[in-house]
Amino acid sequence: MFSPISKLATSHMLEANRIPEPWGSFLRELDKIAAERVEFHCIGGFVVTRKYGFHRETSDVDVLSIVPKVQLQDFLNKGARGSELHRKYRVYLDLVGVVDAYPDNYQARLTEMYPGQLKHIRLLATEAHDLALMNLGRNIERDREDVMFLARQGLITPEELSRRYIEEMRSYIAQPEQRSDTVLNLWVEMIREELDNKKADQ
Repeated sequence: MFSPISKLATSHMLEANRIPEPWGSFLRELDKIAAERVEFHCIGGFVVTRKYGFHRETSDVDVLSIVPKVQLQDFLNKGARGSELHRKYRVYLDLVGVVDAYPDNYQARLTEMYPGQLKHIRLLATEAHDLALMNLGRNIERDREDVMFLARQGLITPEELSRRYIEEMRSYIAQPEQRSDTVLNLWVEMIREELDNKKADQ
């Protein structure tokens, strides 16, 4: 028999695990058209805000891949930008087709978001270092803000970011010395400076 305290704790856990709106309603409608279990490999703003807690605006569910791909077009027809669900909920599904490269073993580090909330769809979030490195080629201000947030939260370290880039990603980039090496070094220095400032303030 549950005590009032344990019931309250269980209620809070269920609430924390619930997909927030309008994402919940949007994803449940996509879930209805799934014919089998399917994985959405989520990246971008959806992950950095919903998984890691960064408070910034985002209006799409960025996915690097959908596995298996059998119903890929069905999901995009139903939920992509300009679709019926986009007009209804003001959020949309975005299959990210332009990523210069990504860490070779990122799939082994995926973790599930909101387990048990959808019948067929599993929302799998990229690990923080992988998430950061996937934006290395773009390197816009928002990407750098995401990286600094993850660093301040202790979710990424400059050492692991560098190691993973060199061991799992650099060989897939054409002429990395012309751009991505420089951007990676810039990010590493930014993170180190931020962490040093944080220690000095404590």
